[in-house]
Amino acid sequence: MRSELFSQAQENDLPGMSLQNPRMLRVACDGEFYARRGAMVAYQGDIDFAFQGSGARRFAKKMLTGEGLPLMRVFGKGDVFLARDAWEIHILDLEDESITVNGQNVLAFESGLEWNIHRVRGMGIIAGGLFNTVFTGRGRVAIACHGTPVLLNVDQPTYVDTKAAVAWSTSLDTSLRSTVKAGALIGRGSGEAFQLVLEGRGFVLVQASEGAVRAVQQG
Repeated sequence: MRSELFSQAQENDLPGMSLQNPRMLRVACDGEFYARRGAMVAYQGDIDFAFQGSGARRFAKKMLTGEGLPLMRVFGKGDVFLARDAWEIHILDLEDESITVNGQNVLAFESGLEWNIHRVRGMGIIAGGLFNTVFTGRGRVAIACHGTPVLLNVDQPTYVDTKAAVAWSTSLDTSLRSTVKAGALIGRGSGEAFQLVLEGRGFVLVQASEGAVRAVQQG
Protein backbone atom coordinates (compact mmCIF):
# COMPACT_ATOMS: atom_id res chain seq x y z
CA MET A 1 0.00 0.00 0.00
CA ARG A 2 1.30 3.45 -0.91
CA SER A 3 0.34 6.90 0.27
CA GLU A 4 2.11 10.18 1.01
CA LEU A 5 0.23 10.09 4.29
CA PHE A 6 2.45 7.26 5.56
CA SER A 7 5.60 9.35 5.28
CA GLN A 8 4.03 12.65 6.30
CA ALA A 9 2.37 11.27 9.43
CA GLN A 10 5.18 9.00 10.58
CA GLU A 11 6.09 9.31 14.25
CA ASN A 12 9.09 11.51 14.96
CA ASP A 13 12.02 10.28 17.07
CA LEU A 14 12.84 13.43 19.02
CA PRO A 15 13.59 13.18 22.76
CA GLY A 16 11.37 14.72 25.43
CA MET A 17 8.47 16.99 24.50
CA SER A 18 8.09 17.86 20.81
CA LEU A 19 5.50 18.64 18.15
CA GLN A 20 4.41 15.61 16.17
CA ASN A 21 2.50 18.04 13.96
CA PRO A 22 0.94 21.49 14.52
CA ARG A 23 -2.04 19.94 16.37
CA MET A 24 -0.48 16.99 18.19
CA LEU A 25 2.14 16.82 20.94
CA ARG A 26 4.48 13.85 21.35
CA VAL A 27 6.24 13.22 24.65
CA ALA A 28 9.02 10.62 24.78
CA CYS A 29 8.52 9.87 28.46
CA ASP A 30 11.18 8.32 30.69
CA GLY A 31 10.02 9.43 34.10
CA GLU A 32 6.98 11.66 34.50
CA PHE A 33 5.23 14.81 33.28
CA TYR A 34 1.84 16.45 33.73
CA ALA A 35 -0.93 16.85 31.17
CA ARG A 36 -4.49 18.08 30.92
CA ARG A 37 -6.87 15.29 31.87
CA GLY A 38 -8.44 13.73 28.79
CA ALA A 39 -5.76 15.04 26.41
CA MET A 40 -4.17 11.65 25.66
CA VAL A 41 -5.03 10.37 22.17
CA ALA A 42 -2.53 7.47 21.99
CA TYR A 43 0.48 5.97 23.72
CA GLN A 44 3.00 3.17 23.35
CA GLY A 45 5.13 1.50 25.99
CA ASP A 46 4.85 1.09 29.76
CA ILE A 47 2.87 4.24 30.57
CA ASP A 48 0.46 4.89 33.42
CA PHE A 49 -1.87 7.76 34.29
CA ALA A 50 -3.03 9.08 37.65
CA PHE A 51 -5.23 11.93 38.83
CA GLN A 52 -3.11 14.86 40.01
CA GLY A 53 -4.60 16.99 42.74
CA SER A 54 -3.83 20.68 42.75
CA GLY A 55 -2.84 20.93 46.41
CA ALA A 56 -4.81 22.65 49.17
CA ARG A 57 -4.21 26.27 48.12
CA ARG A 58 -4.64 25.59 44.41
CA PHE A 59 -7.74 23.49 45.08
CA ALA A 60 -9.34 26.27 47.15
CA LYS A 61 -8.87 28.76 44.33
CA LYS A 62 -10.26 26.31 41.79
CA MET A 63 -13.39 25.77 43.90
CA LEU A 64 -13.95 29.53 44.19
CA THR A 65 -13.94 30.08 40.44
CA GLY A 66 -15.30 26.87 38.97
CA GLU A 67 -12.19 27.06 36.79
CA GLY A 68 -8.77 25.56 37.23
CA LEU A 69 -6.28 23.22 35.72
CA PRO A 70 -7.56 19.61 35.60
CA LEU A 71 -4.36 17.57 35.55
CA MET A 72 -3.20 14.00 35.27
CA ARG A 73 0.25 12.68 36.11
CA VAL A 74 1.77 10.66 33.28
CA PHE A 75 4.63 8.35 34.20
CA GLY A 76 6.62 5.40 32.92
CA LYS A 77 8.64 4.80 29.79
CA GLY A 78 7.20 5.16 26.31
CA ASP A 79 5.68 7.61 23.84
CA VAL A 80 2.55 9.61 24.64
CA PHE A 81 0.51 11.64 22.14
CA LEU A 82 -1.65 14.53 23.33
CA ALA A 83 -4.12 16.86 21.63
CA ARG A 84 -7.06 19.12 22.36
CA ASP A 85 -9.84 19.25 19.79
CA ALA A 86 -7.31 19.83 16.97
CA TRP A 87 -6.24 23.16 18.48
CA GLU A 88 -2.82 24.50 17.46
CA ILE A 89 -0.05 23.48 19.86
CA HIS A 90 3.04 25.50 20.72
CA ILE A 91 5.94 24.71 23.05
CA LEU A 92 7.42 27.29 25.40
CA ASP A 93 10.97 26.79 26.74
CA LEU A 94 11.48 28.35 30.16
CA GLU A 95 15.09 28.99 31.17
CA ASP A 96 14.90 29.94 34.85
CA GLU A 97 11.99 32.22 33.96
CA SER A 98 8.30 32.47 34.68
CA ILE A 99 5.20 32.86 32.51
CA THR A 100 1.48 33.13 33.17
CA VAL A 101 -0.81 30.85 31.14
CA ASN A 102 -4.59 30.75 31.00
CA GLY A 103 -5.52 27.39 32.55
CA GLN A 104 -7.79 26.62 29.59
CA ASN A 105 -4.77 26.66 27.28
CA VAL A 106 -2.39 24.45 29.26
CA LEU A 107 -1.86 21.10 27.53
CA ALA A 108 1.21 19.62 29.26
CA PHE A 109 4.35 20.58 31.15
CA GLU A 110 7.50 18.99 32.48
CA SER A 111 7.53 17.93 36.11
CA GLY A 112 10.59 20.02 37.00
CA LEU A 113 8.62 23.26 36.70
CA GLU A 114 7.02 24.94 39.69
CA TRP A 115 3.42 26.00 39.18
CA ASN A 116 0.69 27.77 41.07
CA ILE A 117 -2.69 29.39 40.46
CA HIS A 118 -2.78 33.18 40.71
CA ARG A 119 -5.77 35.50 40.73
CA VAL A 120 -6.10 38.49 38.42
CA ARG A 121 -7.09 41.65 40.30
CA GLY A 122 -10.32 43.30 39.29
CA MET A 123 -14.01 42.57 39.22
CA GLY A 124 -13.91 39.46 41.39
CA ILE A 125 -15.07 35.95 40.60
CA ILE A 126 -18.17 37.18 38.72
CA ALA A 127 -15.97 37.71 35.66
CA GLY A 128 -14.94 34.05 35.60
CA GLY A 129 -11.84 32.43 34.16
CA LEU A 130 -9.48 34.82 35.94
CA PHE A 131 -7.40 32.36 37.90
CA ASN A 132 -4.37 31.60 35.76
CA THR A 133 -1.39 29.29 36.13
CA VAL A 134 2.10 30.66 36.71
CA PHE A 135 4.98 28.41 35.69
CA THR A 136 8.48 29.06 37.00
CA GLY A 137 11.86 27.41 36.49
CA ARG A 138 13.54 25.51 33.70
CA GLY A 139 11.56 23.24 31.42
CA ARG A 140 8.91 23.02 28.72
CA VAL A 141 5.24 23.96 28.68
CA ALA A 142 2.96 22.94 25.81
CA ILE A 143 0.01 25.27 25.21
CA ALA A 144 -3.00 24.73 22.96
CA CYS A 145 -4.46 27.70 21.07
CA HIS A 146 -7.91 27.82 19.48
CA GLY A 147 -6.81 29.29 16.17
CA THR A 148 -3.48 30.81 15.16
CA PRO A 149 -2.36 33.27 17.86
CA VAL A 150 -0.76 36.69 17.61
CA LEU A 151 2.08 37.86 19.89
CA LEU A 152 1.67 41.46 21.04
CA ASN A 153 4.51 43.43 22.58
CA VAL A 154 3.20 45.27 25.61
CA ASP A 155 4.78 48.71 26.01
CA GLN A 156 1.51 50.56 26.56
CA PRO A 157 -1.78 49.55 28.26
CA THR A 158 -3.12 46.57 26.31
CA TYR A 159 -6.64 45.15 26.55
CA VAL A 160 -7.48 41.52 25.73
CA ASP A 161 -10.67 39.53 26.00
CA THR A 162 -10.31 37.33 29.08
CA LYS A 163 -11.03 34.18 27.07
CA ALA A 164 -8.68 35.09 24.21
CA ALA A 165 -5.60 35.75 26.35
CA VAL A 166 -3.42 32.63 26.21
CA ALA A 167 -0.20 33.59 28.00
CA TRP A 168 1.66 36.69 29.11
CA SER A 169 4.77 37.93 30.87
CA THR A 170 4.45 37.40 34.61
CA SER A 171 6.20 40.74 35.13
CA LEU A 172 3.20 42.61 33.70
CA ASP A 173 0.68 44.26 35.99
CA THR A 174 -2.78 42.81 35.32
CA SER A 175 -6.28 43.92 36.22
CA LEU A 176 -9.79 43.70 34.82
CA ARG A 177 -11.84 46.32 33.07
CA SER A 178 -15.59 46.36 32.49
CA THR A 179 -16.61 48.27 29.37
CA VAL A 180 -20.31 47.53 29.02
CA LYS A 181 -23.35 47.64 31.21
CA ALA A 182 -24.39 44.67 33.32
CA GLY A 183 -27.00 43.78 30.70
CA ALA A 184 -24.25 42.19 28.61
CA LEU A 185 -23.87 39.51 31.27
CA ILE A 186 -27.37 38.24 30.55
CA GLY A 187 -27.19 38.40 26.77
CA ARG A 188 -28.38 41.93 25.91
CA GLY A 189 -24.97 43.37 25.09
CA SER A 190 -22.06 42.54 22.86
CA GLY A 191 -20.74 39.88 25.22
CA GLU A 192 -17.39 41.69 25.62
CA ALA A 193 -18.11 42.39 29.28
CA PHE A 194 -14.58 42.20 30.67
CA GLN A 195 -11.10 42.74 29.33
CA LEU A 196 -7.78 41.78 30.81
CA VAL A 197 -5.66 44.91 31.21
CA LEU A 198 -1.89 44.42 30.92
CA GLU A 199 0.54 47.19 31.80
CA GLY A 200 4.31 47.42 31.94
CA ARG A 201 6.78 45.83 29.55
CA GLY A 202 6.48 42.33 28.21
CA PHE A 203 4.27 40.38 25.83
CA VAL A 204 0.87 38.73 25.57
CA LEU A 205 -0.14 35.84 23.33
CA VAL A 206 -3.71 36.17 22.01
CA GLN A 207 -5.59 33.35 20.29
CA ALA A 208 -7.88 33.93 17.33
CA SER A 209 -10.95 32.88 19.27
CA GLU A 210 -12.63 33.15 22.64
CA GLY A 211 -12.33 29.37 22.98
CA ALA A 212 -14.58 26.48 22.14
CA VAL A 213 -18.32 27.10 22.40
CA ARG A 214 -19.79 25.23 25.32
CA ALA A 215 -22.81 23.09 24.56
CA VAL A 216 -26.04 24.19 26.19
CA GLN A 217 -27.82 21.37 28.01
CA GLN A 218 -31.50 21.06 27.34
CA GLY A 219 -33.67 20.92 30.40
